[in-house]
Amino acid sequence: MTESAKQAASALDTEGGVGGQPVLDKLIGLLDLEKIEENIYRGVSPPHSSTRVFGGQVAGQALVAAGRTVPSERGVHSLHAYFIRPGDPKVPIIYEVDRIRDGRSFTTRRVVAIQHGQAIFSLSASFQVTEVGVEHTEPMPDVPDPESLPTLAERVVGYEDKLNLRAQPRPLDVRYVNDPPWVTRGTGSPPARNQVWMRADGTLPDDPLLHVCVLTYASDMTLLDSTLARHGVYWGFDRVLGASLDHALWFHRPFRADEWFLYDSASPTASNARALATGRLFSRDGTYIATVVQEGLIRLL
Repeated sequence: MTESAKQAASALDTEGGVGGQPVLDKLIGLLDLEKIEENIYRGVSPPHSSTRVFGGQVAGQALVAAGRTVPSERGVHSLHAYFIRPGDPKVPIIYEVDRIRDGRSFTTRRVVAIQHGQAIFSLSASFQVTEVGVEHTEPMPDVPDPESLPTLAERVVGYEDKLNLRAQPRPLDVRYVNDPPWVTRGTGSPPARNQVWMRADGTLPDDPLLHVCVLTYASDMTLLDSTLARHGVYWGFDRVLGASLDHALWFHRPFRADEWFLYDSASPTASNARALATGRLFSRDGTYIATVVQEGLIRLL
């Protein structure tokens, strides 16, 4: 798994089991920020986090902070974020919201995440009222149903030491459509795309902002896999150093994050120790729900 995926895997309490509602409830609690002043919120990291805060966590929490200052009838349609410094999981994160604009149709917010007096992350998010306009979409790729695919726990059998994994619960059910990059590395035939089914492993409340924030959390988990697959290398197996640099998401249509969605990603280019990854997300019925673009730092040591 990617460094981001390993951080996400260790981002919740490790009390045994593989997932389910109790573990998902901990993720919901993680996204339920404490309001400490007008436009200022505080979030925490799980007690068993890795050496740095998982990027999907800080992005999801920042989006919660922004959304708490916006009327509920305005849904988030896009976010653009930069990972500035590694987050310290041992101390709380302060989220400061700047109410940039409240227009007739759009609302814009800027959020800065702060630790030790320094910005570690910044996010701009835009919200919109529901409107009628032009409609078109791309079809979902033809892939097997998620239930027919091995679980993540089954996929990592035999690779646990290299992947530095330990048995622990996870809030998301993840099913790779093609062989994971830790299997295809070094074979000379890497897949053209990285395709993964995901869903929250339980039931989420009927809060559209929460579903968007859970998908934001998930969107940082496997995206950089597609950049390494192009070169037949992988974290833990090869001398690779990587980190997320920036992250952008566009939300196109309503969805539920506790129902299966397909994460279809690829890497069109890489240069100057930076690799670009793009992802499309589809609900199970083929609805195109979101687009992701991320640039990652990739260094071969």
